[in-house]
Amino acid sequence: MSSLGQVLDRAFGHPRGALGRLGGVVMARGNAATERHVVEIAKLTAEETVLVVGPGPGVGLAEAAARAHRVIGVDPSHEMLELCARRCADAVEAGTVVLRHATAARTGVDPASVDVVLSVNNVQLWEDRPAAFAELHRVLRPGGRMVLSVHQKWLPVTRHDLVAEVEAAGFTDTQTWTWQPPGPLAARAAQLRTYRPHR
Repeated sequence: MSSLGQVLDRAFGHPRGALGRLGGVVMARGNAATERHVVEIAKLTAEETVLVVGPGPGVGLAEAAARAHRVIGVDPSHEMLELCARRCADAVEAGTVVLRHATAARTGVDPASVDVVLSVNNVQLWEDRPAAFAELHRVLRPGGRMVLSVHQKWLPVTRHDLVAEVEAAGFTDTQTWTWQPPGPLAARAAQLRTYRPHR
């Protein structure tokens, strides 16, 4: 990896140290509209438990916490979890937001214990997408839904290939589309909504 690549990885790919914290500030601004859009699409209710995979600096986590009964955030970056804890301090103290050092493929969440899974701009970083989708299917309750968004240009497969991967993990009724976030520099997002079958 080039020196520039290492810097970008420390800031955005696998945030850590001072660069990771700086990357978190940039992500909070750059991803905010998409985070809010994904929460809107998910149509969260006050009775639901939500799993946010890779919450980064916690913008979407806070949005979900304002609507849902309980929110669990899992992130492999200690720096991002610290930013989430600061942004959602009251909810963390109240126990309505729980933060865990974990990954999409190993969430540490009980089987069939969440109603909704959300992920914004980190699918491309998952080391094993099939394992991650299998894990997210495992933690969703029957009838639960998953909403994902990722910068289309960073997605390593087409969004239709992503649908095939999701459905291979057992999800059904999958919809996919693209969305243009506001702002002159915003990158088009590939988005997906899918469900764990009732049976």
